[in-house]
Amino acid sequence: MCTKTACLASLVLLLVPIHSASALISWDDGGPDHLWSTATNWTPDTVPGPIDPASIDAPANTHCVIQAGIVAECETLRVGNGGVTTNLDITGGSLAAAGAYIGVDNPSGHGILNMSGGVFSTGSMQVGLDGTGTVNMTGGLIDLSDNLVVPGGTGAGSVSLRGGTIRASDLRLTSASGTLDVTAGTLILAGDDTAAVQAYIDDGWITAYKGQGELHLDYDVTNEGQTTLTATALLKPNPADRGQVSPGEVELSWTLPDPCVPGEQVLVDVYFTDNLELLEQFTDPAAIRVVSAENVTSVVVQTQAKTQYYWAVDVYVGSPEDPIYGPIFSFLADNVPPQVNAGADIVTWLEGGPRNGNLDATVTDDGVVNPYTVLWTVVSEPNEGNAGIETPTAEDTNITLAATGEYVLQLDAFDGEYTGSDTVTIHVYSDNCQAARSLPDYEPLVGDLNGDCRVDDLDMAMLQENWLKDNSLTETWFILD
Repeated sequence: MCTKTACLASLVLLLVPIHSASALISWDDGGPDHLWSTATNWTPDTVPGPIDPASIDAPANTHCVIQAGIVAECETLRVGNGGVTTNLDITGGSLAAAGAYIGVDNPSGHGILNMSGGVFSTGSMQVGLDGTGTVNMTGGLIDLSDNLVVPGGTGAGSVSLRGGTIRASDLRLTSASGTLDVTAGTLILAGDDTAAVQAYIDDGWITAYKGQGELHLDYDVTNEGQTTLTATALLKPNPADRGQVSPGEVELSWTLPDPCVPGEQVLVDVYFTDNLELLEQFTDPAAIRVVSAENVTSVVVQTQAKTQYYWAVDVYVGSPEDPIYGPIFSFLADNVPPQVNAGADIVTWLEGGPRNGNLDATVTDDGVVNPYTVLWTVVSEPNEGNAGIETPTAEDTNITLAATGEYVLQLDAFDGEYTGSDTVTIHVYSDNCQAARSLPDYEPLVGDLNGDCRVDDLDMAMLQENWLKDNSLTETWFILD
């Protein structure tokens, strides 16, 4: 039986010491729910605080959950400290720790961090110490002020960055048993780490879409002063992996690879489902197959609102009996928020009184819920009342500006469910020369001696007044006081 697996994400850093002066608080899952914030889920019956080390090491296959509204803290965090598999699921809320270990002391233990939302802030994270550590990340932010180390000892660690963002000061993959697979997520490292990251890529320890994608590595381009790593799939899926589309009919499309034998057709099988387990376990392929051994690059499927969908394209480039199993892509079918462009920033000036001008915005929406409505508001202005919007509920309208300074205006578009927003900044100067000189590409005219943006009789008078004057030094040895 074939098994399709989604990518795993693991992160690690140089760590604070495991041992602490405070007593260890251990997860026992003994409460009425599986929430971190429930005291009876811990031994003793106390929710960990900022000075308490916390350990999730039992019972087997347990899931400790941090969800929206939960603010969790601990000193050091251990997941998978015992000889069984344990999980920490962060779907929202926040968790702060001085250091984190995923897969710790026991070689037969397995610690799993599943993160789909929220913020996890820690000084360092180590994935795989003596045990096995796994990080599956599909959303949210893991913010590390120290290093991400995979693995940290003799264990094994893997990170699947399928969504969200990992920020760290440094990335250390210490052996071939530490891997990072990037799909729709982003890794951001402090400073220029491109040489070290490229070495991991060359060694095959960092991959994109399990080898079926392309990695994109840059320094000081995507993020100023930082190293950024992202990936795209070779199949170039549409909708984009981890993207969002309007519900209803959705066209899935992809790019076919070149055939092994020039001129031969490339056939594909395509699988589509809202149940990730069916695609991962692959126990009943026929039930989720929407294309069977066809030479096509797209298929139309039906989707429902508020539903996450998963799909994969298996390609036959060699034997018709031996497909290359493609990676799993996903997208959310939902009402897409209005896309708002409030227009380019503006430079203008007063002309003996208030300045009148146009606000030219563009809004696009899928119209799934209701026709959108708009509203212009003044975010900031030199003084209250200096900006007057003629029709705040119109996409394109007039505005009157009564004073010099900076104005920030915001346009909100509401579709009955979601709001999209954008801002435009207007810089108002006292005259057109001041406005011109504010532009980044402004170059003064040769001969504009008084800086009024024109060469005229005033400049000529200044030149004549100083004609043939000489203020160069006459002494060969000039002593500064």
